[in-house]
Amino acid sequence: MVAAASVVAVFTAALAACAGSADPGASGADDDTIALLLPDAKTARYETFDRPLFEARVAELGDYDVLYSNADQDPAKQQQQAESALAAGTGVLVLDPVDANAAVSIVSSANAKGVPVISYDRLVAGGDLAYYISFDNEKVGLLQAAAFVEGIGEAGAGEGEGEGEGILMVNGSPTDSNAALFKRGAHSIIDDSGLRVLAEYDTPGWNPEKAQEWVAGQIAQHGDAITGVYAANDATAGGAIAALRVANVDPLPIVTGQDAELSAIQRILTGDQYMTVYKAIKPQAELAAEVAVALLRGEEVTAPMEIDGTPTTLLEPVAVTVDNIMETVVADGFWSVDDICTPAYADACEAAGIG
Repeated sequence: MVAAASVVAVFTAALAACAGSADPGASGADDDTIALLLPDAKTARYETFDRPLFEARVAELGDYDVLYSNADQDPAKQQQQAESALAAGTGVLVLDPVDANAAVSIVSSANAKGVPVISYDRLVAGGDLAYYISFDNEKVGLLQAAAFVEGIGEAGAGEGEGEGEGILMVNGSPTDSNAALFKRGAHSIIDDSGLRVLAEYDTPGWNPEKAQEWVAGQIAQHGDAITGVYAANDATAGGAIAALRVANVDPLPIVTGQDAELSAIQRILTGDQYMTVYKAIKPQAELAAEVAVALLRGEEVTAPMEIDGTPTTLLEPVAVTVDNIMETVVADGFWSVDDICTPAYADACEAAGIG
């Protein structure tokens, strides 16, 4: 979190240094509109945090309009939304692609019109990108897997598990460029852990219902042999846990997650989910807004690194378990104690020392 704040501070200083040299319209903009294209509504963070934080920061920076669209996990719909935004004369596209490969055509269309594109959270697979901002996504997988292996060990499973026992891996969407990085990071730990992978699944569209359906099938096949479920985010974790509950699996195996959704934090308190990964969305969304406004003004933008020639900022993810909820998501104002400790979770909060 400190690292994320430092990166934003460095960028803001650089932005201030080049203020006054703006050439409005140099980016090909016809007006003061920024298009924010987000991929889906099933992942709670986008509507709850990314959109309002982005829009609020843009409003603070000046009299600019944000043209918002959500693709509902449909790459064709996102293509149409982008084309509409470009036809309306938007000056900058901030694009979180549903499909990293399909979105190359969106970038190409924007490039043809001289409209800069910021690749937000997920890296588009090609085209001339003006900026990329995300998290260290391979590290996300490393954090998940390290906690996962530790949790399984604490639960008494692991290298000494019985014949036929092992884990399931519920990975992310095959069209999400980040999902491959999560998986790679996770495998780098799990493959050397002595844990046996019974089966793994790339979840189409990060759909929790698809994850639940697949895990239910694996329970029917493997039953009590399942000692853990690596789930790549909180939505798929919720689907996996629902399948385990329906099958009356007791005790629940260790389950991971990502995004620090409120429901996931509450599941961690009750012991249904072992961990999640917190990503400080506020500095991510605000930096994206600052870069978008700078590009709209025709200003130069800087970044601490490059990926494939694209100026890039990668923020630091943080693992969250029941032991550090107060020091992470609560301390950062992501969720308040009141948000978490509703009456249904009051006892669990007290037992965890949250209050």
